[in-house]
Amino acid sequence: MEFYEIIKKRKSVRKYKSDPIPEDVLNRILDAGRMAPSAKNYQPWHFIVVRDPEMKKKVAEACRNQPFMAEAGVIICGCALEKIAWGRMGNYMASWPHDLTIALDHIILAATNEGLGTCWIGAFDEKMVKDVLGIPDDVRVVALTPVGYPAEEARERGRLELKDIVSYEKFETSRELEKRDKKG
Repeated sequence: MEFYEIIKKRKSVRKYKSDPIPEDVLNRILDAGRMAPSAKNYQPWHFIVVRDPEMKKKVAEACRNQPFMAEAGVIICGCALEKIAWGRMGNYMASWPHDLTIALDHIILAATNEGLGTCWIGAFDEKMVKDVLGIPDDVRVVALTPVGYPAEEARERGRLELKDIVSYEKFETSRELEKRDKKG
């Protein structure tokens, strides 16, 4: 698939077939995450692949009871290694949430390229996910995604227009433009 086509095709899938994901496909997807950029190239991430049906159910429960997650072939849990992340982005924040997010996005786009569906999961109880997956206290859960073959076409969701999210040379939103235009 062509890159921009992949970006447009990616949708949040909430219904999956029970088909397993071939090992070579899963490895290509995970390798896409491995290749992601990170601040200072520290790569402060770890991914947990959950395949066991009972474990997937427990993870789905820890994600505010989203049972559709357990239908997918695997669930990938994206963990950030806070201690090794670069700590001075913008001179005020650590890089770990951003680094992990970029890597997980690579995984999600690679899954789309392989004909698989995903759904970015940010609704979870971190302590519960850590308990289920045996994640140490000093590791942060940033997001999860089920990965599997879609059982139905994901619904189309709207996106803002570029004019609503982009300005040039200085910060100015379309709302500010509208206010200015109304004033005359």
